[in-house]
Amino acid sequence: MAGRSRSSFNKRLKERSRQEKAREKAEKKVQRKLGKQDGVADDPDLSSIDFSAALDQLALPNSGAEE
Repeated sequence: MAGRSRSSFNKRLKERSRQEKAREKAEKKVQRKLGKQDGVADDPDLSSIDFSAALDQLALPNSGAEE
């Protein structure tokens, strides 16, 4: 039965990776949306803005449940 835990571990890693990619995608989406509202395209100053509040609204269910 030792082989089962490795499979579960790999599934957890895969899921965390998927969730991280989804968060990054949501952050980029928020940046693009803010850029369109301001009329600024690819503003380098956007990299210094904290998007955590917007990401919390766009967060997927169970994405905050880290082990």
